[in-house]
Amino acid sequence: MSRLKLTQEHVEAALLGGCFLGGGGGGSMAKGRALGEAALAAGPLELVSLDEIDPEAIVVTCSAVGAPAAKEALATPEAAVRVIELLAKLDAPPPAGLITNENGGGSTFNGWLPAAMSGLPLIDAPCNGRAHPTGAMGSMALHRDNRYVSKQTAAGGNPETGRYLEAAFSGPMESVAALVRQCAVQAGGLVAVARNPVKAHYLKEHAAPGAVTLAIETGTKMLEARSRGAEAAVRAAVDFLGGRVVTAGTVDTIDLTTEGGFDHGVVSAGGCELTFWNEFMTLDRGGERLGTFPDLIMTTDAETGLPITTAELAKGRRVFVTLIPADKIPLGAGMSCRELLEPIEKVVGRAVLPYITLK
Repeated sequence: MSRLKLTQEHVEAALLGGCFLGGGGGGSMAKGRALGEAALAAGPLELVSLDEIDPEAIVVTCSAVGAPAAKEALATPEAAVRVIELLAKLDAPPPAGLITNENGGGSTFNGWLPAAMSGLPLIDAPCNGRAHPTGAMGSMALHRDNRYVSKQTAAGGNPETGRYLEAAFSGPMESVAALVRQCAVQAGGLVAVARNPVKAHYLKEHAAPGAVTLAIETGTKMLEARSRGAEAAVRAAVDFLGGRVVTAGTVDTIDLTTEGGFDHGVVSAGGCELTFWNEFMTLDRGGERLGTFPDLIMTTDAETGLPITTAELAKGRRVFVTLIPADKIPLGAGMSCRELLEPIEKVVGRAVLPYITLK
């Protein structure tokens, strides 16, 4: 694929495949559908391979930050466009292309609408091929460059309840990411974000080229198999991605806390324990560790075959629990940074670092 004209069929496939690759996070498919269909209505939209882009061209990341389970969370398609406009307030160089920060039911579609409205290329090189909880994890290891000044804009919240806000920040990566997270809290739980202009050549080694195409292909496999039942759809995805179905069973307990702009907690289902920090972080059964972020741990509805995010889980729901090893999916550079993954242990109360490959 050098250039792919996106259609409603691609939206349907990207919804399923993106949500599955979200690993429990990455936003809802309802949000993704709104963004994808708004983009198609706004004008022709092509997904462009990274090798089609001038290596010196400036590329901006489109994202969403917040706690998916927050009851007042609202970031409209208009907010997704507004954050691109706000970058001018930071004297950021005009972007020549846009990328999404990650795969997810909503986040695979980040950047689609502003790309369609502006005519800028939508580049198939997300910051990460799966979803992740913190902005720094999806910033392609830019935090390790002390000379890099992070430029980030945010917009979101419901204007009818007085929650809508806009913001523009410039400064050290960690500080700016924390400010954007607080914007999400003040906006009611969610903001659209544009961030971190870089030259396209940086994406080749630090982003996840081809990950949007992977979402579309995964979703296509699931759609083709759904007529044979929910289990067939799930197995089509795991077979395509090189993973496995770990268990099937009922969600027995779920403990979810929303604080600081994140969801975190513990789920028990089918004899397994799953912890999450927006996304699933660990998977254990009988005291044995089976999977650890950035491995792709995911739940899928056993009746419909639709992926289920952590924000959508409910006690009594029957699910498949699946596991895709991290080396089977394209990952951004942030997924191997010790300093970014170490905080997971404190949030979920489980060992993480001993189980993963770090740089």
